Amino acid sequence: MQEPTFLILTALADAAQHGYGIIADVERISAGRTRLRAGTLYAALDRLQSEGLIAPDREEVVDGRLRRYYRLTDEGAAALATEVEALRRRTEAAARRLAAFPHLRGGSAPAFVRTLPGFSGGGL
Repeated sequence: MQEPTFLILTALADAAQHGYGIIADVERISAGRTRLRAGTLYAALDRLQSEGLIAPDREEVVDGRLRRYYRLTDEGAAALATEVEALRRRTEAAARRLAAFPHLRGGSAPAFVRTLPGFSGGGL
């Protein structure tokens, strides 16, 4: 799953949102690393809708403009959960390997590495 797709699905896992809300939420979730442009977002929303991962939720008119809200479907939630689990496994594998690096020994390892089972500060 591409990162923008992951972030869009993550944004919609919280609540139904309209396009600008998704753009702002994706930027927040990614700590500013990912900034979706409107054209990119709406192309992704069309694709995700055709794949059954999201669905229109409702529409409203705000300041004379139509605002369409999208929601995560059960299929979208399942796809996101599968990706979260895959990312967790990959992150744990990378953290275990990083724990063996000499410059991370002696307490300088990041907190998440120090909490891994078997980490003793001297590698695994």
